[in-house]
Amino acid sequence: QVQLVESGGGLVQAGDSLTLSCAASGRTFSSYVMGWFRQAPGKEREFVAAISWGGSRTIYADSVKGRFTISRANAKNTVYLRMNSLKPEDTAVYYCAADLTSSYATMSRDLTEYDYWGQGTQVAVSS
Repeated sequence: QVQLVESGGGLVQAGDSLTLSCAASGRTFSSYVMGWFRQAPGKEREFVAAISWGGSRTIYADSVKGRFTISRANAKNTVYLRMNSLKPEDTAVYYCAADLTSSYATMSRDLTEYDYWGQGTQVAVSS
């Protein structure tokens, strides 16, 4: 069992930056892939970024590449999402998720591959 708790969301203006955090507890944090997803009103949940166990590999959605950075601190059981140059279209509820089975080579953008989810944190970007 893994428990995930996101924090750091809020209301910002376009062009601002924000860092989300996700604290994990339960199983050994350093042994699984972590991802960030988001869901805007009326839309399906979509992939944002993922990071491998040790943090050496990251993947991003095209819409956030170059603006967002995912990182992790295994000693703190925490994964982060640094979001720069925020746009109104980044407005969504952001969720972190844990994938207990994928490897460095198979880490996925598919939300069905993720086993545990946090409750989400709201990010709103005004124009």
